Amino acid sequence: MATTTKRYIEGIGRRKTATARVRLTPATATTFTINNRPLEDYFKHIALQQNLQSVLDTKEAGIENYTITVKVLGGGLSAQSDAIKLGIARALVEEKLDRRTSLKKEGYLKRDPRSVERKKFGLRKARKRPAWSKR
Repeated sequence: MATTTKRYIEGIGRRKTATARVRLTPATATTFTINNRPLEDYFKHIALQQNLQSVLDTKEAGIENYTITVKVLGGGLSAQSDAIKLGIARALVEEKLDRRTSLKKEGYLKRDPRSVERKKFGLRKARKRPAWSKR
């Protein structure tokens, strides 16, 4: 039997309806590729770019440089950014379990459960009702 060695670490992150499959490959410099596009091209807003890089800047985790490849589907840009951040954190923990405490303390391993509430019948939206008239 041939043994296969993985050259990358994979993590999955979700937020609202966005799902991100993240692959970390050890490299000499950190680079991001999201849906076959560079980070600055995909997330034009600087706050979303910093949101992703904040995981890699965790002090006590001892994180090296990686080539980060992401496939992300669904949701808006903010939800996609949060899904990618969770995927990166999960992949880092999968590689080295020592990082779990520092990443958990910073809040990177917590999945945000908030999502859109479903629409109920008889209502206009999830909770908005038609105007009630007495007569």
